Amino acid sequence: MAPNPAVVSMRAEVPEALLGSMRSFIESHPNWDQYRLFQAALPGFLVQKRGPEPGGDPVAMFANMFQR
Repeated sequence: MAPNPAVVSMRAEVPEALLGSMRSFIESHPNWDQYRLFQAALPGFLVQKRGPEPGGDPVAMFANMFQR
């Protein structure tokens, strides 16, 4: 199977408490999965750590990170 250039794989160590919270959330929200959860959480995390870009939308900023 050839790699899909539109997919980015990540590996990260996650504290057990956070992993447990993520699992509980996904179990109680069947229309969510780990990918959707990360997609929703990462832009907020980046803005929190880096600060908002002037006039920037954090979701657009995240999407643009992976544009070629």
